[in-house]
Amino acid sequence: MKTKILFDIGGIMEKREVILNVNNEIHCLKVFPNETLREVLRERLGLTGTKAACDDGSCGSCTVLLEGQPVRSCLLLAVEVEHRHITTIEGLAEGEELHPMQRSFVDHHAIQCGFCSPGMILTGVAAVENQEQPLNRDEIREVISGNLCRCTGYAKIIDAIEDISKKRI
Repeated sequence: MKTKILFDIGGIMEKREVILNVNNEIHCLKVFPNETLREVLRERLGLTGTKAACDDGSCGSCTVLLEGQPVRSCLLLAVEVEHRHITTIEGLAEGEELHPMQRSFVDHHAIQCGFCSPGMILTGVAAVENQEQPLNRDEIREVISGNLCRCTGYAKIIDAIEDISKKRI
């Protein structure tokens, strides 16, 4: 775990209270003004499905949905998203019932190590929920282009998203 020394012009930074709506649960937390949403989700709320990798927004492993749109939580400050609806991979399932996109990833064997899976699944969910017609494979490739996978070669991930896309219309 990294130790942060937090200074501003006037000295050590003060924590600020924020109210976060994460997976339809309200959390009142004190955070440093420069704490990222990813840090708060993982380290404060224990939502470890939001992965920590590049910390510069290039891999997509920390993707969450903000008001239904995929965003890189390593690039957002927790104070910036106060009162906005945040969905993590843990918030997709209904109890023990997987979200259809999660089920599709399992059924299509689109998960190997699983590190990219939360970001891929959430990105797929947003794309399918916003579609007006089924997405073709090229459109799906474009949608997930900001999410890196080192295991599957993407074919099975595209299959999983395509299957749900066709079922939604």
